[in-house]
Amino acid sequence: MKIQTKIFGEVEIADNKIITFDKGIIGFPELKHFTMLHDEEKGSSAGIRYLQSIEEPGFAMPVMDPLLVNPEYDPEVDDELLTGVGTLTPENILVMVTVTVPSDLTKMTVNLQGPFVINVEERKACQIILEGNQYPVKFPIYDILKTRKAGE
Repeated sequence: MKIQTKIFGEVEIADNKIITFDKGIIGFPELKHFTMLHDEEKGSSAGIRYLQSIEEPGFAMPVMDPLLVNPEYDPEVDDELLTGVGTLTPENILVMVTVTVPSDLTKMTVNLQGPFVINVEERKACQIILEGNQYPVKFPIYDILKTRKAGE
């Protein structure tokens, strides 16, 4: 299927690359079908990808693997929050967090409190809100990414 996107223009998406969020995502319950896009020119060298809505061409959210910026990230999640995602195993689970990229890049953050949990085999996903305050909503990442890039 071809989709029109604001960031990447027209993109061909195979059916097996579509991820379904049965309940949508927080703030956008009507958006249920997404794909993951990346582009070297758009930051994937830093691990940033885009969760692109299939239904809404203008909606693409930068996301990344939280372990790239916080190797200790290992939240406890109630199984009840993961209903509808299927059986998760270490081999089929992908966890991503949203990246906020303000005009001042030194203030770039990720939201470790509201991760996306994706079953890559069944292509089902959900966004959850972690209980407690073990992980912040705004975890600064600029210096971490800068250090990683310098080490390449």
